[in-house]
Amino acid sequence: MPMKAIIPAGSGKPIAPFSPGAMADGVLYVSGTLPFDKENNVVHPGDAAAQTRHVLELIKSVIEAAGGTMADVTMNHIFVTDWANYAAVNAVYAEYFPGDKPARYCIQCGLVKPEALVEIATVAHIGR
Repeated sequence: MPMKAIIPAGSGKPIAPFSPGAMADGVLYVSGTLPFDKENNVVHPGDAAAQTRHVLELIKSVIEAAGGTMADVTMNHIFVTDWANYAAVNAVYAEYFPGDKPARYCIQCGLVKPEALVEIATVAHIGR
């Protein structure tokens, strides 16, 4: 089945050649999502919880543009720049996944902009 790019209305231009989401055979792959505004500036500098909320809202917009909900998420790949922010990320994350939790992993690494504290990539099964 061919891949379809998913780009929510009002999305900013990506900083690299990718789409916010790609759908194929009922599976939505959401690109690594950073706490960027439409001009690719980092929002909420120094606040891991606010950045996580912003990232999850962006992810939610991609999923909804594909016809799904956050309940369709099956896997999250989480990247943090500092383990000191892990609890803040988890507190906000739990608000978005109150029922059965998707599979996930979390690693510490550097991100494309030093002010970004968290990045999340997501897989959701929509439809089928």
